[in-house]
Amino acid sequence: MRKKTKMAWSVALSAAMAAGLLAGCGSNGGTESTSGSTAASSAKTESSASDTTDTSDRPTYKIATVRWTDTWPTDFLKEGVMKEIEDKMNINIDWQVYYNSDWSEQKSLLLASGDLPDAFLGSICLTQADMAQNKSAFLDLTDLIEKDMPNLKAAFEADPELKAVCTSRDGRIYSLPKKLPLRPTVCGNGLYINQTWLDNLGLEAPKTLDELTDVLLTFAKEDADGDGDPTNEIGLTNNAGNNLQADSQHILSVWGCMTSRVGNYMGLNNDGEAVFVPAQENYKEAVEWMHMLWENGVLDPEYFTQDGSAVTAKLQAAEGSRIGIMNGWTADSEAGTNAKQYSLMEAVEGYNGVHYVEAAPTYLDIADRELVITTACEDPEALLKWADNFYDDLVSLQTFYGSLDVTVTANDDGTYSVHSTDDDTSLDTAAWSNALRDFGPKYMNPEFYDKVIIPDDVSDGIKLKEDEVNAKYVTTDKNTGMPVVQYTEDELSRITAIGTDVYSYVEAMYAHWVVDGGVEDEWDSYIEQLNAMGLEEFVSLQQGAYAAYLESME
Repeated sequence: MRKKTKMAWSVALSAAMAAGLLAGCGSNGGTESTSGSTAASSAKTESSASDTTDTSDRPTYKIATVRWTDTWPTDFLKEGVMKEIEDKMNINIDWQVYYNSDWSEQKSLLLASGDLPDAFLGSICLTQADMAQNKSAFLDLTDLIEKDMPNLKAAFEADPELKAVCTSRDGRIYSLPKKLPLRPTVCGNGLYINQTWLDNLGLEAPKTLDELTDVLLTFAKEDADGDGDPTNEIGLTNNAGNNLQADSQHILSVWGCMTSRVGNYMGLNNDGEAVFVPAQENYKEAVEWMHMLWENGVLDPEYFTQDGSAVTAKLQAAEGSRIGIMNGWTADSEAGTNAKQYSLMEAVEGYNGVHYVEAAPTYLDIADRELVITTACEDPEALLKWADNFYDDLVSLQTFYGSLDVTVTANDDGTYSVHSTDDDTSLDTAAWSNALRDFGPKYMNPEFYDKVIIPDDVSDGIKLKEDEVNAKYVTTDKNTGMPVVQYTEDELSRITAIGTDVYSYVEAMYAHWVVDGGVEDEWDSYIEQLNAMGLEEFVSLQQGAYAAYLESME
């Protein structure tokens, strides 16, 4: 059975590599991607019909924003704290709501037509490439921030990284930033091990890379789930649309192969230098390890062919999860009612004896392009004054979780309680349904964190409680990712042009090596091919941008 799968993959991968390289040559691409919900919908405009107050004499601003899915309501945009800020500033916001499934097409039409909204809200709307290619359409906000945004100025002083992430290489600011509040020290998803399987087999949670390997091999060979069939267990799984990028942030992290979340496969080595991770020696060894897992039946036979729904079905199967180790924000966010099977893994002693964890708030929690004002806006000063309200502590809490008396309660002692959900909905989903959540301008002073009470048995509360497991391994020299950096227009053009082919090639070779093996024999020719595609120039440009980022914080 494994032999048949392997043969099929050899043929499929050859075709995929050729197709990927051909497609990449003509792609517009960019350094970032915004993949998410598959919900199909066109743009729609929300109305304020529920409010009977006559606001017709107010100036109206059209703001485009993008939501992951059309299954989440958007009523909150015209209610609660969002409406309060409108009323306070005596303006109207005409929300132009789009959905991620068709945003790419809709965005191209908007930018090409010149019929722009007054602003775009949320970093999901525009990439750095969009900004560079349409630079004349967006306003320089630098002087206006200085004049009209005292809250943001105070945030810049308190957190220099917030200013650095949105300061272009010319020293100007063309968009407003955010810093997500109440985030764990260990960022991103964690690795969760099937504790039920460990208990069934009398195994301890792995503490080292060798022990992790032994556990995975045992999961694949023994009747870990106790159903009498030792062949239906899956050690690790993934989906075809997110293989290497996801793996490099999760299972490959035990080899020190953590990469940036902007999809460029850049990371920082133990010397704090920006490097292209898939060209490093530890990556080669990690790929060899993954091939060994494939040969021994640890990896899902559908690892490189299935979509996300298939992965979810295996994790949330009625008879119990079929997966040994998974990654996710929390166990319940991935495994649903099977979450009780899983325990967060303490980071194992990995490559070179380091306990690697994903700890890079500068590329996960901090971002630019959360509000971009276009040349269509007749009064950008008024819109920036409106936006400055979002950098207030209590407002940031509400734009992250939901408005007071809806999902947040103000207590008599000056604290604020985030509500537990009263159904099977996760706190994360509830927040996305009642707030801007991860998108939009926001900043909360860390001193305010102590005033916020989050239930510790759901989503974010679980995440913060679990943070204690691996926070001790966070070090700036070994566990930091490549932050979001700014490029010049010329740099971005070259990075995009080179990266398009490089990414396709790297991803195809990763799948090929995991399934067919051969990384040791083919490594030198692989590096030669990457260099022929322009990798050395690509890395040099990335290193220069990172150096400029560090300099901007001095």
